[in-house]
Amino acid sequence: MKKMIVRSLLVPAAAITVMCGISAAPAAVLTAVPMQGGMVMPMVSYNAAAGKMHVMMPGEIPQLTPLLVSHPGDSFDPADPWFDALDPSRQGASFSRRYGFVMDTMSDPLPAGTQMWIRKLSGPADLKIYRYSSSAPKAFAPIFGTDGATNALYWSGMMFHPAVAAPPGSNSYTATFEVFLLDTTTGQEVPNSSSDPLIFNWTNVPDGRPVLSLAQKIVVAWPSATTTNWVLESASSVNATSWTMVTNTPVIMDGQPCVVLDASATQQCFRMRYVP
Repeated sequence: MKKMIVRSLLVPAAAITVMCGISAAPAAVLTAVPMQGGMVMPMVSYNAAAGKMHVMMPGEIPQLTPLLVSHPGDSFDPADPWFDALDPSRQGASFSRRYGFVMDTMSDPLPAGTQMWIRKLSGPADLKIYRYSSSAPKAFAPIFGTDGATNALYWSGMMFHPAVAAPPGSNSYTATFEVFLLDTTTGQEVPNSSSDPLIFNWTNVPDGRPVLSLAQKIVVAWPSATTTNWVLESASSVNATSWTMVTNTPVIMDGQPCVVLDASATQQCFRMRYVP
């Protein structure tokens, strides 16, 4: 809180970010991103009779969990590509790799000259999705619309588990996907080949760090000798014909009387008026 002695004061809007750090020493340096639980696998297949993709969704809902909750005290190597997003000393995001895609062994063969693609249809901006690999060269690359990436991804049919991350908290997340066929000759989507929408849900948990709040305030102070027969007034401009007495109870700060005001007005002027 900054102390100011003023006759007129302009209060600008401001954007302030507050971060709460962790000082505990790490117990171990992890070499891979934990899955945060067992696999939750949508089963993908092609139905030749219908000419479209089909996906069977599991009923279990994964939880996005920050490292401070799942592995208290542990950290990631700063050289790992996921360090900035997931390490508690950095963004400390909640994360999960439980959702994955797997090809159903009972699937019909894909039509000749086609590929499978997965597309994200919707999802909140703060839900981030990454292509993940713990083997060299390690990967943590944004996919499905994350940080400007395209919202569609070619899939070879091999099982894969993307990493999903979001800010820690008690809120839940939902994203919608679909699987479709692409004609490799024309580069166009095969009409009516897409699956029904896949609804992916995640619960989320806070990481236990205290939540900080910061309020922008204005402190108007005056010399302690000027305490008798003077009142503080405010108006929207210096040349205003009507001034309003400030009714906030003065407090003593650094030996001077002052009032603490919310910085809600875009512009406010103050003056001291003598009252006989």
